[in-house]
Amino acid sequence: MASRNYLVMSNDMTLSDKKEYRLNALSAGLERCGLRGIGDIKADIPGLAGIPDANKVARVKLIHNYLITGQWPRSIDQRELTTGTDLVVAPAVDSWLTAPMAAVGNIVSCFQGVAAPQLVQGKLMVCYAVSVESSAVPMPVSRLIFRRGAAGNVQAQFDMEPMGIRWEVDAFFSEVVVIDPQDVFAIQVRCRNATAVAEIVHIHNFLFESAGLVVA
Repeated sequence: MASRNYLVMSNDMTLSDKKEYRLNALSAGLERCGLRGIGDIKADIPGLAGIPDANKVARVKLIHNYLITGQWPRSIDQRELTTGTDLVVAPAVDSWLTAPMAAVGNIVSCFQGVAAPQLVQGKLMVCYAVSVESSAVPMPVSRLIFRRGAAGNVQAQFDMEPMGIRWEVDAFFSEVVVIDPQDVFAIQVRCRNATAVAEIVHIHNFLFESAGLVVA
């Protein structure tokens, strides 16, 4: 599991903070693309090929400095996940919509009807923040859990209750969570209030794929 898991409330961040955080998340995602064979970032970014793969900090910093010049790697496209087309098995609803919150303590997937999603081949995702939209209560969930496999090892988990106490709807992760190509994973929430309705728990993300002429 990631070593530093907590939420940073959106209202505690300046606009510059948010811009820099997203830039860092983009940089981390692009660095991972280089290790997972998406695009050819070593050819795209001058100097990157000379930094060993093991030196992640230096690689991410170089990519960050490249991006702040307004440039982007030619061999990689970036957008947000489309739940209906970017997963091997599409959820029941093309949205970040859970199953109905039936009982306090229940663990449910953020993808309705799909407990163990898997990215389509050639795609990588970096998750960096969460927003919650509830029609019933200010905060219907108490915990957000990322797993490798449907019931596998916990990759990261975040306490959502401070969002409810403060009536916050947006929060950034202390560390980004990376979903590698074709890995089976799970993004789950624990029911805090039995609302008996499905709730939207939107995970803010960057999805990367090799550059092409077709946008899924």
